[in-house]
Amino acid sequence: MSSDSPPPLPAVSVRNVSKRYDIYAKPLDRLKRAVLGKSRTVAREFWALRDVSFDIMPGDSVGIVGRNGSGKSTLLQIISGTLAPTSGEVHIRGRVAALLELGSGFNPHFTGRENVYLAGAILGISRKEMEARFDDIAAFADIGEFLDQPISVYSSGMHARLAFSVSISLEPDILILDEILSVGDAGFQQRCVGRLRQLLDSGVTLLFVSHAPDAVRSICRKGLFLRQGTQAFFGDSEQAVDLYLSHIREANTGRAKQAQPALAEPTPLEPTEPSAATSPRLRYGEGHAQVTSVRLLNESGAPCAAFKFGDRLTVELALTAKRDMERLDAVVTIRDKTGIDLVAFSAMDEDRDLPPLKAGQTAVVRFGFHSCFKPGPCGVSVTLTRRPDRPGEGTMILDHHEACAAFNALSPPPPGKRQVRAKVLIPVEVSCTVEAPVPV
Repeated sequence: MSSDSPPPLPAVSVRNVSKRYDIYAKPLDRLKRAVLGKSRTVAREFWALRDVSFDIMPGDSVGIVGRNGSGKSTLLQIISGTLAPTSGEVHIRGRVAALLELGSGFNPHFTGRENVYLAGAILGISRKEMEARFDDIAAFADIGEFLDQPISVYSSGMHARLAFSVSISLEPDILILDEILSVGDAGFQQRCVGRLRQLLDSGVTLLFVSHAPDAVRSICRKGLFLRQGTQAFFGDSEQAVDLYLSHIREANTGRAKQAQPALAEPTPLEPTEPSAATSPRLRYGEGHAQVTSVRLLNESGAPCAAFKFGDRLTVELALTAKRDMERLDAVVTIRDKTGIDLVAFSAMDEDRDLPPLKAGQTAVVRFGFHSCFKPGPCGVSVTLTRRPDRPGEGTMILDHHEACAAFNALSPPPPGKRQVRAKVLIPVEVSCTVEAPVPV
């Protein structure tokens, strides 16, 4: 591209978008508003979105995360043009294919086949062109004879199969998906992920809503975190997911504090050694017991930052109680360089109860295992929690460190061991029997 060429324009540009709904206490209030107008207040305002702004460049993939009711689906509807914002603007450059509510855009009285042609007609695609694509759509949907049955008799999985198949067949410039990976069977979900990766490689711009953190981390380069209708973060997808999970943990801790008033007052978190490993933004918790050091040790017990396949690796945590504590648990998560969780384990998972600690006491917890990772950098996150006394109370996060340690997984397995084809290598037993031929 010439240095004089203008920079590319965003595929999606959202500027100060807000959406307000009027909430009425009773149906009669709607009539009052229609007759009296806004001169009389009979409704309560609810803002599903407030001042959301971001740009998505062509070929970008953006995952949108947030709790239920945070405005994710509302935002996608506004971007796709099925809902008008109360204020703000959205500019779209390119053909959009949107898969929002299950079966949206389908006529329930039409057959699946008829709805395929209807979807093409809505986007200005000729019937002849849709006929050329039909076999691929039918093959991906894989719903057999139901293709010629009314949509109204479809299960949720069939809806998802056909809707996704139609959306990806339309060769969109911008693809908008709302929780498509939450429906359908496991095989269909894997096919969806594979097709999404293929589309991204071809330059499609993707907006993707999901409650699955690993799906957002692995599919999307950028992330948008919505919190109660406001834009809490827009940037790197891993950071967006981390902030979203932190928000979830805060909610769980809030329930725990309500159930345990004696622990409601937080304790300031103190620096951890090595202090440079974790920035303040990536550390949070109530602080009643704290992680004071995190070390990675080799088989000799010496600190180490690189482990060959099969080497003994120990994650050592030092914990200090700031007040009398019981029902403690320590959780370790190991992620690859893209932020995908590889393994996670806790003392409770391994049937080991941590002892109660008096204020000022320190305990050292060690998790030992053999490196089974594909070569590359790995990060370690740790969480110190207090388990609930009763069901429904919520787990209290005492101290969470994101990316508090790191190591390099070195070299492939030694001769005689197979390669690590995916993220980790686990022991597998293989058996084979030859059956006698069946008499004809």
